[in-house]
Amino acid sequence: MITRRPLKPLPLFPESPRPRLHLLALLFSLVAAGTVRAQELEPRAYSPSPVGFNIVAVVYTNNAGDLNFDPSLPVTDASANINVGALGYVRTLGIVGRSANLGFALPYVRGDVEGRLLGDPVAAHRSGLGDPRLRVAVNLLGAPAMTPKEFMARKPSATIIGTSLVVSVPVGQYDSTKLINLGNHRWGFKPEIGLSRDFGRWTLEADVGVWLFTDNTNFYGGKTRSQEPIGSLQTHVIYTFKPRMWLAFDANFYNGGRTSVDGVPKADLQQNSRAGFTFAVPVTKAHSLKISYSQGAFTSIGADFRSIGVAWQYIWR
Repeated sequence: MITRRPLKPLPLFPESPRPRLHLLALLFSLVAAGTVRAQELEPRAYSPSPVGFNIVAVVYTNNAGDLNFDPSLPVTDASANINVGALGYVRTLGIVGRSANLGFALPYVRGDVEGRLLGDPVAAHRSGLGDPRLRVAVNLLGAPAMTPKEFMARKPSATIIGTSLVVSVPVGQYDSTKLINLGNHRWGFKPEIGLSRDFGRWTLEADVGVWLFTDNTNFYGGKTRSQEPIGSLQTHVIYTFKPRMWLAFDANFYNGGRTSVDGVPKADLQQNSRAGFTFAVPVTKAHSLKISYSQGAFTSIGADFRSIGVAWQYIWR
């Protein structure tokens, strides 16, 4: 009879501190990057809306797949399965005469990571609140602030240029005695600029941004963990069937994010891309659904995830 050895939980204080600390810290950075930033594919991020509306969204996303490491490291068969549920709220408004919106999202994360570290099976499970996000977006060209009546009577602009700032707030679940956490215990900021151009029912979009991070000064027992910026480019090709019903083909590329612990750099520079689609359909006048799918197109170091998401939205004034 064949017996299987049970997976060992990730130790809080590994028996061989130096090599295991280095490898587990790398594992931590890949999981964090994959769930918090690298999966981002957001079509119609700068689509104009009339002022004075409220939107509540409930989102569920499953991210599952492999974790890719530097081939010289003794880490094999590393994978993760991470479920993220989020509650979001958006308010449309006008800022200096331009259409804008303010948003907030609170994620709950439940995930499992496993693999072989120095030949031994290891695993970790985490569940709890992740770091919430705040977002403010303003359309700079082609989308003035409008009342609902003005919005319905408008002649749509062929070109829209918008900008946004996302702030990741470090209040998610965090324990400095563990290497894998749901919160990052540091601030994150992502300024972005987006361009949208209509061609009849077709729309082409491109968004360029960069994630900037403060240091985590209480990483694994008081160490300092730093991360270099991550630059990102998103592109979307969208076909609109009718108002609120559309299909987008999505792709992105992101580069950077090398980390260091107490000034010692890690071999975790990311140069990855993803591709997928998003489909939005109205259910009633106030309710709509959005379904998304994406997978890694190219992954050097990081999370090569397959992501499936469903979002329900409710809008009112």
